Amino acid sequence: MSFQCEYCVNYEEDPESGESICSIDLDEDEQYCFLIHRTANCPFFRMGDEYTIVHKQI
Repeated sequence: MSFQCEYCVNYEEDPESGESICSIDLDEDEQYCFLIHRTANCPFFRMGDEYTIVHKQI
């Protein structure tokens, strides 16, 4: 079970901390299931190619 967050269009760099984070606002239950890997795949994953990801950073 591996999440490929770095390929997701929702994975963004936080300008304040410089860290990459998921921009989806999860509620408490969704975050808990995601963190303990209860879900097989991230329900919010959207494949982004390098052009859409770079375009988002500009």
